[in-house]
Amino acid sequence: MHASTEYRTNSLSTTRQKLDYLDNVPEELRRRPQWVVWKYEERGGKSTKVPYIAGGGGKASSTDSGTWRSFGEAVQALKAGRYDGLGFVFSSGDPFAGVDLDSCRNPETGELEEWAAKIVRDLDGYTEASPSGTGVHIIIRGKAPNKKRGKVEAYSSGRYFTVTGRVL
Repeated sequence: MHASTEYRTNSLSTTRQKLDYLDNVPEELRRRPQWVVWKYEERGGKSTKVPYIAGGGGKASSTDSGTWRSFGEAVQALKAGRYDGLGFVFSSGDPFAGVDLDSCRNPETGELEEWAAKIVRDLDGYTEASPSGTGVHIIIRGKAPNKKRGKVEAYSSGRYFTVTGRVL
């Protein structure tokens, strides 16, 4: 089953359940007005997570803070049922960086591949499962090189991460 389809059709797919997990998002992230909503769309034959402005107004941009909203506004937009999830935008003006580990987690057991478990241990940040359940997102205080190498991506500006609240 395609990963994006799995997230929409598994037991976590209801809006209420998605909202319940958001209680796990750290308060220091919730306070920042750097939130977007996203939905799955097809681009070039692949499913992708496209960011939108919470509350309407079109697509959001990871480089235009005028398209970002508060956590509360994003949650309200998600409650409306038109979007598939929330996203946090990394900015040069915040103290956060994100590390995205792809294809490293068994969605049934939650077990991580050893290379990913080592990164999670070493970074010791806010860590959650990706929407597919097969990846991991880690948010830490610090800066990252805005780079992708193999199954690891790291960013501290100009990008957004989906946020599920499904803490590891």
